[in-house]
Amino acid sequence: MRIAVAGATGNIGARTVAVLEQAAHDVVRISRSHGIDLLSGEGLDAALTDVDGVVDATSHETADRDEAVAFFGAATSNLLAAEERAGVRHHVLLSIVGIDRVDGNAHYAGKREQERLVAEGPTPWTIVPFTQFHDFAATVTSWTEHDGVATIPPLLVQPIAPADVADILAEIATGTPQGHYRDVAGPEPQDLVDMARRTNDTRGHAVKLVPTWSSLLGPEMAGNVLLPGKDARIAPTTFDDWLANPR
Repeated sequence: MRIAVAGATGNIGARTVAVLEQAAHDVVRISRSHGIDLLSGEGLDAALTDVDGVVDATSHETADRDEAVAFFGAATSNLLAAEERAGVRHHVLLSIVGIDRVDGNAHYAGKREQERLVAEGPTPWTIVPFTQFHDFAATVTSWTEHDGVATIPPLLVQPIAPADVADILAEIATGTPQGHYRDVAGPEPQDLVDMARRTNDTRGHAVKLVPTWSSLLGPEMAGNVLLPGKDARIAPTTFDDWLANPR
């Protein structure tokens, strides 16, 4: 198949490209570094010529709700419009478990807008909600670390390996549209503070962790809010396995 991956140079996008190419699919990389701009639409029509399916693994980090909604809204609208012109038969969206249960997070607001546009759009679709990734704890501490100290919220998560995310996205992209897919998570619940400590220890990175809620990741995310539903698909790689062999 000929499959385009939006966000092809990102954490998940690059892995998804690799999985698809290993399976002998023809992959089109959609990113600004490849001359394709989702916000302006530049290069999209040429990129989607003869494409069977699209995997949208784009991301945008901002603490501003309006900015997040505007980014995901514009990028998704341009992508869907180009897909309709090209006759793309399947749009696969990487989403997040629990975004409908958290109102105050800017990124989640943007992802809700993205999901809405995909579900109402012209291309047959599959929306796949994943839990946080195994490297999420280290990412959070990198946002706040200063002078050897980092704050981190005491979230309960059930993280998944980025490589497992890519495998599942590639599998779904080469199948038929399924609408709202079930939650996808890793094998075990984890405490985010402990994940950060263990990740830093494994990497030999000395940092003092201060558990606290923040404006980005507040107490509305506490408890079971970020955990998958009972019918979730469970990916194989544990956090311990990932620490031993990050992928």
